[in-house]
Amino acid sequence: MIEPNSGSDSLGYHVPGDLADVRAFVAARATAIGLPARRVELLVLAVSELATNTLQHTRGGGVVRVFAQPGVLVCDVVDQGAARRLGRSMPAADAVGGRGLAIVERVCDEVETSAVPEGTRVRIRLRL
Repeated sequence: MIEPNSGSDSLGYHVPGDLADVRAFVAARATAIGLPARRVELLVLAVSELATNTLQHTRGGGVVRVFAQPGVLVCDVVDQGAARRLGRSMPAADAVGGRGLAIVERVCDEVETSAVPEGTRVRIRLRL
């Protein structure tokens, strides 16, 4: 198992085998923060999609951070990938890919992407 970084609010991931640990980490942190169980499932789905995209389309893995702000759970997924374009429509059923960000946008209350010193950050928020 990969270990959380200082403060236990972040976890790095580097290979596909780390995804189960990422999902467990996100679920545990979200539950501890007070996100209802059904919303925890949605958060885990969203983070799993983002982390999988990191491993498929970038080098060097990424970092997931989970923390609370007043009334909101915030989760950052940071990697070395290019900026993501938001506002995607759901691809056709026979499309090979392209659903990850569309799913994230549909299951989270807010999604934004920005450049940060470590690379690119996708920040998702779910109201508590």
